[in-house]
Amino acid sequence: MARKQSDYLAALLSEEAEAATPAPAQEEIKAPEPPLSAPPVQGRPDRARGTTLLGRESALARLASGEVRQVTQLLLDPAKVRIWTGNARHQALLNEENCRELIDSIIAEGGQKVPAVVRRVEGDPDHDYEVIAGTRRHWSISWLRANSYPEMMFVAQVAQLDDEAAFRLADLENRARKDVSDLERARNYAEALKAHYGSHLTRMAERLKLSKGWLSKMIKVAGIPDPIIDAFASPADVLLKPAYALAQALDDAKAAPAIMAEAGRLASEQCALRAAGAILIPASDVLKRLLDAPRAAQSAPREEPYVWNTRLGRPALTVQSVNRQGVTIRLHAGSGADMDMLTQALRDTLDHLERQGKGLQR
Repeated sequence: MARKQSDYLAALLSEEAEAATPAPAQEEIKAPEPPLSAPPVQGRPDRARGTTLLGRESALARLASGEVRQVTQLLLDPAKVRIWTGNARHQALLNEENCRELIDSIIAEGGQKVPAVVRRVEGDPDHDYEVIAGTRRHWSISWLRANSYPEMMFVAQVAQLDDEAAFRLADLENRARKDVSDLERARNYAEALKAHYGSHLTRMAERLKLSKGWLSKMIKVAGIPDPIIDAFASPADVLLKPAYALAQALDDAKAAPAIMAEAGRLASEQCALRAAGAILIPASDVLKRLLDAPRAAQSAPREEPYVWNTRLGRPALTVQSVNRQGVTIRLHAGSGADMDMLTQALRDTLDHLERQGKGLQR
C-alpha cells in the first residue's frame, strides 16, 4: 500500500506526469544497502567488493537525480496535526458511527497501515503539520487515543505541496470515497475555482481531468443556499442529478420565493420529527415538494386583503399590498370613522401584519 500511495503522489505532483511522455515510475527505498565493511563472498573477493561499491554508488546517484525517491513515514501525535481547510470532507460530520469500520480495522491490524499525506505548517504553535489526505484516519486515531488506545500514533508521509497541488491530491483521493457527499465535493470545487483557478472553469477541468460540463453542474449545485439544504434530513441526501434540477428552478425569480417558503416548512417538520425520534422525510419527497411548490402557490386561493371595519360594518382601512418596499394602505371615505378610530385601525392592522410575518420589522 505504501508503494501504491507513493507512486500515486509522484504521478500527481511530478512535472513528468503532466508531460506528453510519461516518466519512469518512482521507486521506494525500503531498506539500506549492505554496509561497506560486509565480508566479500568466498572465492571472488575483489569482484564482490567492486560490485558492492558500484551498487552503492549507483543507488546514491539514482537517489540524487530524483529517479529514486525515498519515502519517509512519520509517527505523529494527531493533536499536533490540524486539518487543511481546503479538503472537501467536513470534519465536524465525522463521528464514531461513520468511522466505525475504519476504527475496527485499525484495532485489528494493530495500528494504522495506510499513511495519510501531510505538509508542514509554519507560524502555528499548536500544530506542526496539516492533513491533506486522510482526515478519517486522523479522526479515528484521535478517537482511539481518547478511548483506551493512548499508544496509537498517526502515520503520515510528508509532501511539499502548494495549495493547488494539495487540492488536486485531496480531490483525487476523495473521488472514490462514497462517504464524501456530492454537496461537500461541489462546495469544495466552488471554493477551489475561485481560490486556485481564478474562476476559470476550463482551466480547472483540465487540471483535474474532469468533464467541463460535469464540473459546471457541480458548481451550480454548490450555490444552493443553506435554507434549502436544511429541508433535507442530511446534506448527504443532496445528490448531484436531482439537486441540479433544484438549482435550476431556483434561478426562476418567480418560483424561488415559493421554493424557499416550502423549504422553511420542511425544515421545521424535519426538526420536529428528529426531536420525536421519528423517521425523517426522505430526499425524494423533499425534492418533490420543493419543485412542486411554485405550481402549488399559483393554484392556491389568494387571501383577501386585510380590512378593518367600523362597528357599522363599513370598511375604514384596507391593506392593498405588502412587499419589500413597504405596506400600502387605503383609508376609506364615508366610513364614519373618526381620528381615534382610524388610529386604532392602523394599530390593529400593523399588529395583524406582524403576526403574519409581513410587518415592517421583517
